[in-house]
Amino acid sequence: MAVTADKINTQLQLVFENGVDDEGNVTYRRKTFGNVKMDATADELYQVAVSLESLQQHLLSTIEKTDRSLIVDL
Repeated sequence: MAVTADKINTQLQLVFENGVDDEGNVTYRRKTFGNVKMDATADELYQVAVSLESLQQHLLSTIEKTDRSLIVDL
């Protein structure tokens, strides 16, 4: 049985510090950008994230890339 995973979607997620809760813990907010080029390199995505950070009100905490794949039995 041959199985393959075909990448179907890539998203870029920027996680920003959004403030603190009642207990003093940092809260976060995500901004997700879909339709990212599936072959975009980590360096390219980092440069985009840094550029977008300058347009935001909050401090950028992390940058995440999410790939979705369809797993099929050939």
